[in-house]
Amino acid sequence: MSLQCGIVGLPNVGKSTLFNALTQTAAAQAANYPFCTIEPNVGRVNVPDERMEKLSKIAGSQTIIPVQIEFVDIAGLVRGASKGEGLGNQFLSHIREVDAIINVVRCFDDENITHVENSVDPLRDIELIQLELIIADLESLEKRIPAMEKKAKQEKDLAAQIEMAKRVLLVLKEGKAARLTEVKTVEEEKILHALQLITSKPQLFVCNLKENEISGNKYSELVEKFGKANGYKVLKICAQIEAEVASLETAEEKKEFLESVGLKETGLAQIIKNSYELLELITFFTVGPKECHAWTLKKGGSAPKAAGVIHTDFEKGFIRAETISYQDYVSFSGEEGAKNAGKLRLEGKEYITQDGDVFHFRFNV
Repeated sequence: MSLQCGIVGLPNVGKSTLFNALTQTAAAQAANYPFCTIEPNVGRVNVPDERMEKLSKIAGSQTIIPVQIEFVDIAGLVRGASKGEGLGNQFLSHIREVDAIINVVRCFDDENITHVENSVDPLRDIELIQLELIIADLESLEKRIPAMEKKAKQEKDLAAQIEMAKRVLLVLKEGKAARLTEVKTVEEEKILHALQLITSKPQLFVCNLKENEISGNKYSELVEKFGKANGYKVLKICAQIEAEVASLETAEEKKEFLESVGLKETGLAQIIKNSYELLELITFFTVGPKECHAWTLKKGGSAPKAAGVIHTDFEKGFIRAETISYQDYVSFSGEEGAKNAGKLRLEGKEYITQDGDVFHFRFNV
């Protein structure tokens, strides 16, 4: 399952610095001028999961293979991007391709770092970007609906899609995001998702603060109020701290540095975990002497769907899944102990996978 989160924001808000730290590379330039990132840089990162250490230790696994998410560093949007300002159209197409959006918002004063709007105002910046995304979706639908109506003369099953597109268009014309369109059924939700609109994607807001203001300031308070009012999760980080932590070589050095600035974990770990939750994902495991492997599944996915994540043949020939919860696996020291305690269950095709399930699949070839 290839999952992408796009990092967006105005120029010079710390996106590329954050991306470099996130992927522990210097692949993206971090420069004090707009458009230093033209092609989107892509990096794959591990999803932190302390459960894997315990599982692999119990099973004596030689290798740990964590879940990964792809992060895309998308160049800064500017006012008028939806009309092609800056390199707007190109950047908007990159945003359209990701699964979730991480909005980096500048929440610090620094006269040495220019602001494309000439002043620091996080709410104005958020509104500017949201408006550009809404306009891009609105113009996209206005072009697509007539084409869909023409095609519907031959393909009658497009009627529901056209009806949803028109409902979304009304919401966008009010200056609201597509995600605020009322959907009454699971089927309608699928149709909305299939329209691939930017403003229907889940979003996470990240306040970029100075090191001495990491607990928050007047700017981040405004963003947090905005998030609470609009149903968005808001995180506070210092991109510069994250870059410094990423440059350290050992886990011990990183831990000591974080403690010195009063942090328990990196902001990046929070971003990765929250991005995972934003995409409504859960983790299940396959564990053995060779490897402890984490796998990704959408919440509500069945056992056969989980088997299919590993290999399509596993889903096609699914018989049942030997299942142990993570807690039982740890409490009873592995598969044998869990089995002896009656904690190993045989689950069928209707079983809904739970986060942390340890599976062994039985299937026909």
